[in-house]
Amino acid sequence: MKKRDVLKAFLALSVAPAAFAAAYDDFFTAIKRDDTSALLLLHLRGFDLNTLDPNGQHALYLALRDGAERVAAYLLNQPDVKVEYRNAKDESPLMMAALKGRLALAKKLIEREAEVNKPGWAPLHYAATNPGEGSVAMVDLLLEHHAYIDAQSPNGSTPLMMAALYGHARVVKLLLDSGADPLLKNEQGLTAIDFARRASRDAVAATIAAAVRAQQPAGRW
Repeated sequence: MKKRDVLKAFLALSVAPAAFAAAYDDFFTAIKRDDTSALLLLHLRGFDLNTLDPNGQHALYLALRDGAERVAAYLLNQPDVKVEYRNAKDESPLMMAALKGRLALAKKLIEREAEVNKPGWAPLHYAATNPGEGSVAMVDLLLEHHAYIDAQSPNGSTPLMMAALYGHARVVKLLLDSGADPLLKNEQGLTAIDFARRASRDAVAATIAAAVRAQQPAGRW
């Protein structure tokens, strides 16, 4: 079916509940398929781009989570789309962009004043968790926009701890060079070195240990 025929058929829909239900399904299918054409048709019809899915997830969050980058970019270009909607786990679109390494989209979110800092789990925690090479640029971006480097999760874990357990070795080095405190402990009494050792990441543990030693005052004979 040609685009003009799709448009005619869509505009012929009434506002009956059945039509809305169909549009609702089409909306989340468009996100899953990264289909900006279908999303545009829905938007022209007046469909609310902030509509939540049955699990309470915002469209922008879903697009970032599922790799629908064209749809995410489209949504971010619409001024009525909320960039700071939080789900039941208090996750924001920026947190998902940070976790998935969507650097260009993270920059756009920050331009639209998405919160870089927040209580509990923060975007920097999520960025530090990503093991990919691109996580270095993401962490650097967040730090440039004043992300709190020793942000504490609900159990007291810091971005450095998350990087030590899951993240890229260069992120560990970047956080340490940027002033992350390697001596902090979470509620279980674990330090970043403990996190690295739990994951059998001996080289990462050694990097953190070297940073700890560098903080110690030089002794005198």
